[in-house]
Amino acid sequence: MTDHLKTSLNRRTVLQAATVGAVGVSPALRALVHAQGSDAPEKKEVKIGFIPLTDCASVVMASVLGFDKKYGVTIIPTKEASWAGVRDKLVNGELDFAHVLYGLVYGVHLGTAGPKKDMAV
Repeated sequence: MTDHLKTSLNRRTVLQAATVGAVGVSPALRALVHAQGSDAPEKKEVKIGFIPLTDCASVVMASVLGFDKKYGVTIIPTKEASWAGVRDKLVNGELDFAHVLYGLVYGVHLGTAGPKKDMAV
């Protein structure tokens, strides 16, 4: 290496060049990362199953008071007779969401009382 190259290529110069390069590339990467789509909800209506107990009030009141309208969806609350009925309708896709006992989600995910189905909490 020549003396000129040794003196001009030090740690500071390399870090400055890397920073300038990263700053120059970041707007292009940002444009690629942006998810293409709209702000509209995936579904206009969502069916939410519940068992008529006191802890279902959040689902029922959200529907009655129109909290769903702010997000451009309509909640359709569906009263179910049993936890097994809610589970079956979730697995079959008849319900989009459900207000259930915490363990029911894991039971469905593990397939303890029926077919195994991926669930999200």
